[in-house]
Amino acid sequence: MQQFLGPVRAPGRIGVRYVEVRPTKASYEVYVHTVEDVGHERFFDLDEFPPFDADEDEEKFGRLVATADDASTALAAAEKDTGAVRGRWVNESMVQDEYGDFVRAGRPTDQSPDGHPWPSRAAGN
Repeated sequence: MQQFLGPVRAPGRIGVRYVEVRPTKASYEVYVHTVEDVGHERFFDLDEFPPFDADEDEEKFGRLVATADDASTALAAAEKDTGAVRGRWVNESMVQDEYGDFVRAGRPTDQSPDGHPWPSRAAGN
């Protein structure tokens, strides 16, 4: 499961964040991805975007923020640690569609295209 968390900014750069809950053989892992916002009207594949922090090793893409024994505990940890919102989770790769909506809406900084505050902002992150 994944969730688009909205834009991030640094001097002279813009990026976007999303959170992912991945099943492993024995547990569930929660990763936050922060990538450069290099997309456009026909390029939404966040997996192809370069890391926002150029100093990060590409093999370490994504930051592990939690591990849990079951999916519901992993979702709760993701919500607590990243500001993700219950009810806004999407299936893997559907986060690309959410990013596409963000691009088509003009990359709003204060709220998502559907009018809700960005999840990371709602949690004060």
